[in-house]
Amino acid sequence: MILYPAIDLKDGRCVRLLRGDMESATVFNDDPADQARAFESAGFRWLHLVDLDGAFAGRPVNADAVEDILAAVSIPVQLGGGIRDPETAAAWLDRGARRVIFGTAAVENPGVVRAACRAYPGRIVVGIDARDGRAATGGWTAESGVAAAELAAEFETAGVAAFVYTDIDRDGTMAGPNVEATEAFVERTGVPVIASGGVASLDDLAALKRLGPRGLDGVVSGRALYDGRIVSAAALELMAA
Repeated sequence: MILYPAIDLKDGRCVRLLRGDMESATVFNDDPADQARAFESAGFRWLHLVDLDGAFAGRPVNADAVEDILAAVSIPVQLGGGIRDPETAAAWLDRGARRVIFGTAAVENPGVVRAACRAYPGRIVVGIDARDGRAATGGWTAESGVAAAELAAEFETAGVAAFVYTDIDRDGTMAGPNVEATEAFVERTGVPVIASGGVASLDDLAALKRLGPRGLDGVVSGRALYDGRIVSAAALELMAA
């Protein structure tokens, strides 16, 4: 199972939020490319990169920082935040992102996502950010009213590479992941799932790893890696065992 270290970009810096609140940002590194190199040196096989400002604006905002990261590392990067149309997705894939993540567009313009899947097979991810089981959009600021499982079902046969399933109320809280909700989501889809939100310890990673045989393909971790609650070497060893 793959452990994805998260680099969330706000104002060109690496930050972590609490439940998606932009006013609660904690800065962990002023140099995103340096942080990306550190994760690669630690042995991580992927990076999970999000342009937070872009998610709110609906267009790329931290493009310079993203390009610096893509130039700094050789490991694959999956990128989300502000990707709402085919042109933006194509631009980032052409610039070196291995996969791009559609979030809001999956709810508001699913045809765009399906077309991207056809154009870039295996390189399109759908981000499903759930609060109380329902998908949120616009940088988590708006409730769509669409159940997370129903949204996933819409893309079951579209050729999506994976779903990133985030429990918004756990994200950044260090309260542990919502294993029950993640398990329920995994069991409803045949598409690989990457879990995100609340991971704070090796025990949390172990709990999620037990969902691997059911279809959980990876886990995103952010704050716990930055503040040392999870030691990279130990986490990678656990996930690879």
